[in-house]
Amino acid sequence: MTAPLDFTFKSFEEMTPADYAIIGLKAGLEIHQQLKTRRKLFCRCPAGCYTHEVDAEILRHMRPTLSELGEYDGTALMEFKTKKEIVYLLKNESVCTYEMDDAPPFEMDPEAIRIALEVSLLYNLNLVSEIHIARKQYLDGSIPTGFQRTTILGVDGEVPFKNRTLHIIQLGLEEDSCREVSDVGHRITFRTDRLGMPLIETVTYPELTTPEEVAEAAELLSSLVRSTGHVRTGAGAAREDVNVSINGGTRIEIKGVPSIKRIPRLVYNEARRQHNLLKIREELKSRNITPETFEHGHADVTGILHDTSYIPIRQAVKEGKHVAAVRLKGFKGILAHPTQEHTFFGQEISDRVKVIACLMDHPNILHSDSTDPGISRGQWNRIRKRLRGNGEDSFVVVWGSNEDLQTAIQEIAIRAKEATEGVPSETRQAFRDGTQGFERILPGANRMYPDTDEPPISIPDEMVETVRAALPETPWKRVERLRELGLDDTTIEILADSALLPLFDAVMAQYDNRMDFMVKLIRRDLRGWTRRGRPVKRIDADVMGALFDSLRSGKLLPEAVTYILDAFLDAPESGIQAAIERFTPTGGEKAELDRLVGEAKHLQHDLKSVTRQGRQRYFMGQILSDNGLRGRVAAAIVAERLWEVMTGDDER
Repeated sequence: MTAPLDFTFKSFEEMTPADYAIIGLKAGLEIHQQLKTRRKLFCRCPAGCYTHEVDAEILRHMRPTLSELGEYDGTALMEFKTKKEIVYLLKNESVCTYEMDDAPPFEMDPEAIRIALEVSLLYNLNLVSEIHIARKQYLDGSIPTGFQRTTILGVDGEVPFKNRTLHIIQLGLEEDSCREVSDVGHRITFRTDRLGMPLIETVTYPELTTPEEVAEAAELLSSLVRSTGHVRTGAGAAREDVNVSINGGTRIEIKGVPSIKRIPRLVYNEARRQHNLLKIREELKSRNITPETFEHGHADVTGILHDTSYIPIRQAVKEGKHVAAVRLKGFKGILAHPTQEHTFFGQEISDRVKVIACLMDHPNILHSDSTDPGISRGQWNRIRKRLRGNGEDSFVVVWGSNEDLQTAIQEIAIRAKEATEGVPSETRQAFRDGTQGFERILPGANRMYPDTDEPPISIPDEMVETVRAALPETPWKRVERLRELGLDDTTIEILADSALLPLFDAVMAQYDNRMDFMVKLIRRDLRGWTRRGRPVKRIDADVMGALFDSLRSGKLLPEAVTYILDAFLDAPESGIQAAIERFTPTGGEKAELDRLVGEAKHLQHDLKSVTRQGRQRYFMGQILSDNGLRGRVAAAIVAERLWEVMTGDDER
């Protein structure tokens, strides 16, 4: 079935579930999550030791190898065409000879296996009885060996999702790749500190039917994994790949989405892109341009453009580079056909030239369908004549070294021919604006083959039952429990997937009459402190118990609690009692307040240009400063005293 080509895409905000149903949107997830282990997966190097220091560099080149069936993987062949030099930046403490493929692997880290089993059980997966290691070929340079060791721990699981069930295909355990530092021309540079860290990969079935559902599913699965407390958090610790297709399209993998918030727009744009590519195919078919009838030609046009006023080409010629033009027969207007938001088909060609021919300057091509063609009409006419074209053709101009230019010409023709077939299978990279660009050909089964260095690892039933007995509460059970307490939806959302929940639970276990107090404290203060990276975990039930005792005795003002906890987090080694004493009234507050209000009465004459309310706020800040009466005198009393003084003075 093909999506109806007369369907008109609305804006991202206007699209509805019914609209996505018309085009047959289907999406699934591959969620990669680093595990919180002490060591890497197949060696004894420490995990999580990120650094910018460099002890050594290694230069490597990659080349494809035949699969077990004597075939090459298409992705590997594509990467080989880029002719990349790969530089690895090494730090002695975080890398070893195993990761450079100069030593055999150690046994798989048992801590990583246990955590992966824990997550597999939370997904209700059918566990394997033996772990078998496979090699997955990677020639993009992100793994120095050219392959990743990976395995599967469980298959065919499910979790509750909204009003139905989300099915899990499998959970894999594998080693993480390097961190990319730069990718310029034919040289790409990586840091190896992340390399080899244990990583789980959760793969769902393509059962998600709107962009928002994809993000909701990602939140649920990420929350479930984080509930173990055994995974890493922070930038780069979790990365989502999103698989998207529509009726008549094909599976496209959007790789390495760093934030769940970006998923909906990325999915929308990919659905829109596939729909537009299908429309392009039909338009070409109406012109009798098919994979069998597709024609193109190319020629060197350096002589025609050597004196052009277009700066990128003029500079390239000055540097001794060449310029070529490619004729796409019958393609007039196709390169200006919309694909994603603010994006046109010509960008599909530009992306291929950038990634595979390594012509990375922007712009790296010109085409005759553009509203800003760059070179003069006369030069376009001379190019058309050189290539024996006519007004029904499109022309693409590209420039670079001779070797890169030949690769670019091939890729321009390949991508144009693919337009006659519809949607090519690709892995695409996510951009900040919600669009995506070509990254590589979608890998096939040919890149997987058995690893003969590692024997199978048995998973005893006793081990499984030990892990099962210690499983954490699932997010959906957590939400149900919090709802039974009578909490509102906003508070439940804050607590259900928060590091503050253990504190809330611990306090409720001893002081259940303090629930409203804790909810206000969490929403007003603790949530924000957590986001700013403050050590809120130091606040436990004992700390809160000391506060409750002081409040019950009448020594403290309720509003002092925020200041006390703030001071405690600044100096936890001093203990909670020291912070409490700092904000406990001493008996001299009334006299001190009288003095400060009296000073404010005289000083306010220097602020006559400020409104009465402005003067009040200013002096409240002075009186309730760190060196004043903050937390020891009620703010309402200070405000009332100042208002009396300023009102009386204004009336006089």
